[in-house]
Order: sequence, then structure tokens, then C-alpha cells
Amino acid sequence: MINVIWMGMILIGFIFSAVNGNIEDVTKAVFDGAQTGVTVSFGLISIMVFWLGLMRLAEDSGLLAKIARLMGPVVRYLFPDIPKNHPAFGYILSNMSANLFGLGNAATPMGIKAMQELQKLNPDKEQASPAMCTLLALNTASITLIPTTLIAIRMNYHSANPAEIVGTTLMATAVATLAAIMADRWCRHRLISQSKKKKPPAWPHTPKEGDAPC
Repeated sequence: MINVIWMGMILIGFIFSAVNGNIEDVTKAVFDGAQTGVTVSFGLISIMVFWLGLMRLAEDSGLLAKIARLMGPVVRYLFPDIPKNHPAFGYILSNMSANLFGLGNAATPMGIKAMQELQKLNPDKEQASPAMCTLLALNTASITLIPTTLIAIRMNYHSANPAEIVGTTLMATAVATLAAIMADRWCRHRLISQSKKKKPPAWPHTPKEGDAPC
């Protein structure tokens, strides 16, 4: 669906530019955008390698394991329908830890592995389970202590103080995460209420041989 939306926006832009006689400006913008994308990507390599190296040091030193133990009770509360010691917990903790340090690119593979493990527990393979929806909400609105990617982009564009967004980013992501958790709890409560209403009424007595059918 997202691909259809993007393709529609691109086609609408080309049509309007052609009608207004500005097709040259669109062509120039396309090439300028492609060049900017490549430049920014190369600029991100150094800062991403630096932070990924720090993450590896934190993993080897046991810091990530301590963070995982601290976050363990919170994750178990947020995902009550996952069996204890299930492999999905490890991937979820790794995903949340990477997002905590603003390493979205490093968090994505762990999030995909977590979704794959949650899909194994999903009784309905055609519909996302509550745990999968919770993970998606938390991954999208994850609280971020250090917005590494944004800092790298600001450095690439020669910002005078690229790290000045740390405080505001922390506040914004904290509010977003709180809102995501509240929405998730409300949806779970509503889902449980609906499932209880759909249960068939209990028999007033155990049917015996010779009883008239309903």
C-alpha cells in the first residue's frame, strides 16, 4: 500500500510539472535528490561504524546483558502472551537496546528476527498477533537516549552543535513511547473484552441421552 501511495505522489508531481511546463525542474530535482542521498549515506558510514563499535564493546563487556536484565521485567509486562525464556525475548531486548541508542539500522534485523519468532507463536498466520502489534508500536515510537543517526546527518550538513537535539529527542520519544504503550494496553483490553463476549453460553446442565435437542 505504501508503494502505491509513493508511486501516486510521484506520478502526480510529474503530471503537474508537465502541465505547468516545469518538467526540467523535476528532472533536476530527481538528480539532485539522488546525489544528496548518496552523499548523506556516505556521511553516515563513519558515525554508524563508530556507534556499532561501541555497541560491540558494550556487548563484549556485558553492559548490554545488564541492560537486558534491567529491561527484562518491563518486556515481560509488555508481552505477557510470550512464554517465558522464549527466543523472541532475546531479539526484542536487542531491538529495544539498539533503538535506545538511536541505531535504527542495527535494530531492524533484530526486529525482523523477533517478528519471525512471534509469527511461530501466532495461531492466525494471516493476522498479526497482539504481541506483534506491541513490538511494532514500540519499535516505531521507541524512546531514544542518543539519536545517533540524526546527529550524524546534522554533522554531515555541518551543524554548529549537532548534539543539541539530544534533550528534545529524548522528551519527544518518551512521550511517543508512553502514548504507544497506552494505546497498546487499550487495544489489548478491548480485544479481550470482545473475545469474552463472543464465547458461547454455557450449558445449564450436562446433556443426557434422551434429552430433546435444542
